[in-house]
Amino acid sequence: MDLELVGKLLSTLPEDDDHPYRTGPWRPQTNEWVADDLEVVEGQIPADLDGVYLRNTENPVHPSLKNYHPFDGDGMIHVVGFRDGKAFYRNRMIRTDGYLAEQEAGQSLWAGLAERPQIALREDGWGARRQMKDASSTDVVVHRGVALSTFYQCGDMYRIDPFSAQTLGKESWNGHFPFDWGVSAHPKVDDRTGEMMFFNYSKEAPYMKYGVVDDKNDLVHYVDIPLPGPRLPHDMAFTENYAILNDMPLFWDPEALKQNAHVARWHRDMPARFAVIPRRGQTKDIMWFEAESTYVLHFTNAYEEGDEVVLEGYFQTDPEPADNGTGTKWERAFRFLAQDRMETRLHRWRFNLKTGLTKEERLTDTVSEFGMINGSFGGVKHRYSYSATNKPGWFLFNGLVKHDSLTGAEETFAFEDGVYGSETAMAPRVGSTSEDDGYLVTLISDMNADASYAVVFDAARLSDGPVCKLKLPERISSGTHSTWCAGEELRRWQTEDSAATAVGL
Repeated sequence: MDLELVGKLLSTLPEDDDHPYRTGPWRPQTNEWVADDLEVVEGQIPADLDGVYLRNTENPVHPSLKNYHPFDGDGMIHVVGFRDGKAFYRNRMIRTDGYLAEQEAGQSLWAGLAERPQIALREDGWGARRQMKDASSTDVVVHRGVALSTFYQCGDMYRIDPFSAQTLGKESWNGHFPFDWGVSAHPKVDDRTGEMMFFNYSKEAPYMKYGVVDDKNDLVHYVDIPLPGPRLPHDMAFTENYAILNDMPLFWDPEALKQNAHVARWHRDMPARFAVIPRRGQTKDIMWFEAESTYVLHFTNAYEEGDEVVLEGYFQTDPEPADNGTGTKWERAFRFLAQDRMETRLHRWRFNLKTGLTKEERLTDTVSEFGMINGSFGGVKHRYSYSATNKPGWFLFNGLVKHDSLTGAEETFAFEDGVYGSETAMAPRVGSTSEDDGYLVTLISDMNADASYAVVFDAARLSDGPVCKLKLPERISSGTHSTWCAGEELRRWQTEDSAATAVGL
């Protein structure tokens, strides 16, 4: 491995820190690395694996003002690139306005998710709640050859070089970015059209908006999605002709909001509602559908079938699990992050555009979340999804599940005890001929070896285990969302003789 330490972060976290989401598998990094020709410790890098895997991570560098929530951590991008049977690694902090201000101050300046806004040391801020730091530590997507990082509660989008992981500045959409409301966690890129769809939300009417950015990076569509009040939507989906948004019955308690307290409650007597709108439709074109009460954090895909729009995602049986008095104080405090406590399972909704009726069904009894598909099937009928299972009681991924939506069959792979993965991206092999003809790529934190690895599976044979395992420069923090971008979609990738030259090194 050709290794260089290129950055060292200022961190004021205490050496005796006992917070489980700032220690152990979630121990943040303070080093930024450039590593070429990664060491292969098992198997062999497939010659037809070509492109980059990017993962975003919450990586705090300062103690919170009072109560730390893992979503508060600053964003760090990890890149593992594959080309010609070799691999490289980069990691960089996302240089957001909030991160730079706190680095200069040497402390946290904004209130986090588990804190009241009034304790913030600055009156400005981001997020639908306001007075929060835009950590840009939630998702990462690639649009027009540039990676974009996002904040879970609406913020700026930061442009990231998908090779070096360096921050290139804020996305502006040629001067039309909605900086007043920001963009929510999960914009969706349609590989077929080059369009990116997004939504945002606010405590101000109409409470939600939806937009489309075209393949030239222009904001070409932006309309109101009126809601009954402030909501907390997190994800969306799209088909060839429609976008699907939602109004879930887990949102800030209206009475608490009057006291400027942001307490999320599941209003279980209310239905879940889904908005189906033509991709460039107007407010008047929205069709609303009701379904069983739940909260959905993530959707895997949507597609059209006859008169129906079909949506798949993770239904929460219990979005607000009660404190049952078991487990450590940390397990009880963060029970809302444990998939097994919320009972998240893959689910299907069918919205009939002719009758206005909804049909829904559970697809599996397996508890899982953070699902990915072959991105080239986004918006059209897919067969396979690849999800993460969790360590009971914890926000940690301890295995993978491949679900076959056609037959209901599942394939699983469990990591060893003390080994935790990330959201797993599907990378079609060069010249792939079928939906699962490719590889699954993820990053793991191995507490037993005090090391981290990039791991590659054959997507058609998940249960066989990894086809290769590559050592990273150090053990990295556990993380969540990721994406894959094929080399052919990246500028300079195929016009240079080497990956190092392609990334400008």
